[in-house]
Amino acid sequence: MTQPFSKTRNSNKSTSKSNKSTGFGNAAGNKLAGSAKAQARSSKPHNRVDNKTRAKPKTVANPVIVLFNKPFDVLCQFTDEQGRKTLKDFIPIPGVYAAGRLDRDSEGLLLLTNDGKLQSQITEPKKKTYKTYWAQVEGKPTEADLEKLRQGVELKDGMTLPAQINIMHKPEIWDRTPPIRERANIPTTWLEIQICEGRNRQVRRMTAHIGFPTLRLIRYKIGQWSLDDLQNGDYRQLDMKNKPV
Repeated sequence: MTQPFSKTRNSNKSTSKSNKSTGFGNAAGNKLAGSAKAQARSSKPHNRVDNKTRAKPKTVANPVIVLFNKPFDVLCQFTDEQGRKTLKDFIPIPGVYAAGRLDRDSEGLLLLTNDGKLQSQITEPKKKTYKTYWAQVEGKPTEADLEKLRQGVELKDGMTLPAQINIMHKPEIWDRTPPIRERANIPTTWLEIQICEGRNRQVRRMTAHIGFPTLRLIRYKIGQWSLDDLQNGDYRQLDMKNKPV
């Protein structure tokens, strides 16, 4: 790489001397050196992984799907160094992992599976798998308030997609331990909210954005799967023989 520059110096001594005082000789040499280095770098193989070549989630021969009605104050993981309650305290089935998450202070449906393709389908926003939540909020939102969520609202991490939301009667559900803190002079309202995103604490942030903080949050449905009569703290393993996922 240094040979062309040596040859130039030997054959053009007078030119080099005249340029030395102005700095043009050094600038030209640096420019040529930089160009050569850039060409050398471009010719080297790189280790970047193209999105198109990433490994696709694998489909297993014998898929396992477990529906779990997660209680309040349970982590969506199987281990915890701090000794808090985890999935291990409720689900003895090996090889399954949560498809998506449910906050520690939220309750309801959690889907676990050993099928990577199904996990991807549920967790990727572009797949648009709808989740249905029952949210008990403080106060009495009007239709005008709810319309803001139907149109999408601006949160710190960007605009939300339009939500499907309606006021509902209080559902017949289990008691929470501990119970929520209700203020005697402020009523509460139950909302049914359907979204296809999965941002961190999204439903809570959405209701707080329009002025009605969520006191209790229960996920009732994920795609085609729902709680139905599954009791809080119980799980159900689905029979997937000859059934498409």
